[in-house]
Amino acid sequence: MTTAISAAPPVPPGKEVRSERRDADRRAQRLHSGMSGYWFLAPFALVFLLFLVWPIVYGLWMSLTDRSLIGTDPNIIGLDNYIEAFADPQMWQTLYQTLFFTVISTIPLVIVALVMALLVYTGLPGQWLWRFAFFASFLLPVVVVTDVWAWMFNPEFGLFNTILTGLGLEPVGWLIDERFAMWSIAAVTVWWTVGFNFLLYLAALQAIPEHLYEAAAIDGAGAWRRLWSVTLPQLRRITGVVLVLQLLASLKVFDQIYLLTSGGPEGSTRSVLVYIYDTGFVNYRLGYSAAISFIFFALIVAVALTRLFASRKEA
Repeated sequence: MTTAISAAPPVPPGKEVRSERRDADRRAQRLHSGMSGYWFLAPFALVFLLFLVWPIVYGLWMSLTDRSLIGTDPNIIGLDNYIEAFADPQMWQTLYQTLFFTVISTIPLVIVALVMALLVYTGLPGQWLWRFAFFASFLLPVVVVTDVWAWMFNPEFGLFNTILTGLGLEPVGWLIDERFAMWSIAAVTVWWTVGFNFLLYLAALQAIPEHLYEAAAIDGAGAWRRLWSVTLPQLRRITGVVLVLQLLASLKVFDQIYLLTSGGPEGSTRSVLVYIYDTGFVNYRLGYSAAISFIFFALIVAVALTRLFASRKEA
């Protein structure tokens, strides 16, 4: 017994044309939707190219030349600037001083911020006042901060020397003595920027699940045991974030040093960025300062990548 297979009825020509037209309209609509997204990205892409990509490319080219601020035509000299930089004792000295400042400022900026956040989190009376007081200094511009502290550091009538004199002690040259200048700038930096780290720690403390503290209390853990066994382990990740942010910020120190000491006395507080500024805009050697900038940029990238790999290993 055979079964007849009926052929599909032919599609009318007009209907086939309309179907193709609908498909073409859908493709055009999808293409238009995709292009509209690029138009929204265009302003950011333009700013990104003009103010980040182009300066990096131009700076890299400039580091391979003897470009001067005087305005003479630059000549391509290859890696001569980099070779000179690695043999420059001034660069290594300023790099050492930058690393020293990073160490003496980063450690208290992490510890003091954590202590401040714990004090507020444990329920000090008038919490809104403490939060405002701890964070307010971070909102001040650097010029205001350095002007206020310069007056307090004044060797003749400053607040600190007045207190020392009242206690029968000798006055200290806070910003004019090589032994104290960098420490004084680090103290200013801690007072000025600790509020941001405090805010990060406070947010992390408020995100700790309450049931962890309840379970620890049921097990008989006291306040100190809850701090060491619950709070601090839960803050490990945010501590890594704060540490990286603070390391990068301290390595790039410039404003407070330039405004308080301009790198003095005797270059004892000159950071790498101050040296780059002096080389490019005081000594007019833009090509050489660009080369030092890229060497310093490589150091910052290395620090960031080291922390990134460490955090991935911890995760």
